[in-house]
Amino acid sequence: MTIKPRPGILDIAPYVGGESKAAGANRVIRLASNENPLGPSPAAIAAYEAEKNQLHRYPDGGATELRRAIAEAESLDAANIVCGAGSDELISLLVRAYAGPGDEVLYSEHGFLMYAISAKTVGATPVAAPEANLTADVDGLLARVTERTRLLFLANPNNPTGSYLSESALRRLHKGLPDHVLLVIDAAYAEYVAAPDYPQSAPLVEASDNVVMLRTFSKIHGLAALRLGWGYMPPAVADVLNRVRGPFNVSQAAQAAGIAAVRDRDHVARSVAHNAKWLAWFSAAVAKSGIEALPSAGNFVLLRFPGGKAQAEAVLAATKRQGILLRTMVGYGLPDCLRVTIGTEEDMRATAEALGDALAEAVQ
Repeated sequence: MTIKPRPGILDIAPYVGGESKAAGANRVIRLASNENPLGPSPAAIAAYEAEKNQLHRYPDGGATELRRAIAEAESLDAANIVCGAGSDELISLLVRAYAGPGDEVLYSEHGFLMYAISAKTVGATPVAAPEANLTADVDGLLARVTERTRLLFLANPNNPTGSYLSESALRRLHKGLPDHVLLVIDAAYAEYVAAPDYPQSAPLVEASDNVVMLRTFSKIHGLAALRLGWGYMPPAVADVLNRVRGPFNVSQAAQAAGIAAVRDRDHVARSVAHNAKWLAWFSAAVAKSGIEALPSAGNFVLLRFPGGKAQAEAVLAATKRQGILLRTMVGYGLPDCLRVTIGTEEDMRATAEALGDALAEAVQ
């Protein structure tokens, strides 16, 4: 007799990350996973290496020093911070703690794939609300809230569209939610946003009982390999997550690197400046080739191709043959688009040229 999983588990399409290898290519330019091209802070690398002789020791299960460092850097209350193995784990824990069969998990149409996947793992129903101009639509989200809605995930800014909700729009969204819905603001790319109307989510968390803010060390801090994230939340929610998470869910090496990373504000500033310069340059460069570069508040840009899905697929294949790895958007319901991470200057110049050549070839 075959042992069977719970109903619905085998209906889940596993998450597939960006490609990292291109067979036969002399060099590989990895622009499919929104990684920081400058890498981590040298101080974070040194802190990570310093842990090599302590690998037989269990980590601090409460991530006490890491939470204190985050709190100092962000002017937050350390008691209301929970750390996880990437913000992915925190998404999963929130869903596991607050939703189940018969419940609904709401998110915007082109939101992060892990929202729907996490909902399905606990038997909850994922509900996608249509967006307006590839931006989360407040009215559309609120219209889909029911008595069964338990969580609303909002990626702000959103991956892969690069769009964001303003301060006023976010507050209108929260005000329109019933008290039984937990609003989870996934701010993985917050450090890259320069727009003056971009909301600071922490005050909303502190003023509410049903708002959580998630952040990650994978993007601006360049620590994707260590799987490190954190959430800021009301005390009652923090208490719940600390009950359901694993007792040692963040390794000691990751904690040490995270402490050093969050304190290296110069590295953060360099990363932000680099991204702003080359995001603008690359968007303008590809536009000259006839590719629409959508406005982005993150460390990536969504490109829309005039020839639709067939053209996007042809360009994706052509650039991969040159060792340039971009991200298909078919899984996000955007088949005529590709997402490009902002890499080094060399990466962006080479990619802009390759995209122009590939588009010209695809048009012929």
